[in-house]
Amino acid sequence: MTAIEGSVALVTGGSRGIGRALVTALYERGAKKVYATARDPRTVTHPDAVPLALEVTDPASVAAAAEQAQDVTVLINNAGASVNANFLDSPVEDVRREFETNFFGPLLVTRAFVPVIESNGGGHILNVHSVLSWIGLAGSYSASKAALWSQTNSLRLDLKPRGIEVTGLHVGYVDTDMAAAVDAPKSTAESVAAQALDGIASGAFEVLADDISRQVKAGLAADPLALYPQLAAA
Repeated sequence: MTAIEGSVALVTGGSRGIGRALVTALYERGAKKVYATARDPRTVTHPDAVPLALEVTDPASVAAAAEQAQDVTVLINNAGASVNANFLDSPVEDVRREFETNFFGPLLVTRAFVPVIESNGGGHILNVHSVLSWIGLAGSYSASKAALWSQTNSLRLDLKPRGIEVTGLHVGYVDTDMAAAVDAPKSTAESVAAQALDGIASGAFEVLADDISRQVKAGLAADPLALYPQLAAA
């Protein structure tokens, strides 16, 4: 378990959406310092946050951020992209771009910050997945989040002996810019952030932040037709 009070956290993609809600919630729970990263740190609006430039797909940018934030004990890999490339029709480069942001980006950041967290006595990493980690309805986005889920599970084993716990956050639609065009029930970013921090504090392996995530996770052991009714013969 990792105490939020007194911690030093870094939230990638911390200027809007779930990331901004996480920054606010961390301070509300007593975090000592929160680095909020963005490609343009001027977009970070929280008055107490420490803005930090970061492009998660750029190794030099990641290394520079880690050099500046040597006191981090909690890392939240929240930054992501939603390309939703079709595997048959979209340019392969679109698929690669999604994986660069959603899979390799968190990996680069994690590899850079593990020595930092370890040198500060251990701590916690939270990766933001999606219900679409478990159901292939969004092409490259689903695949990249499924790969991130697997990365998280592997890292949890690798980092336990080093005093670093790892939590995966799964959520469906959230009332943010990314889901603005979706006409479906949505969680608030504040609710998701609160559940994510509860998971860090309790040492949870996974946080399922809404009903749809809980339903889909429960259905993974069922016949594929249960998740993909469109496969049924007409």
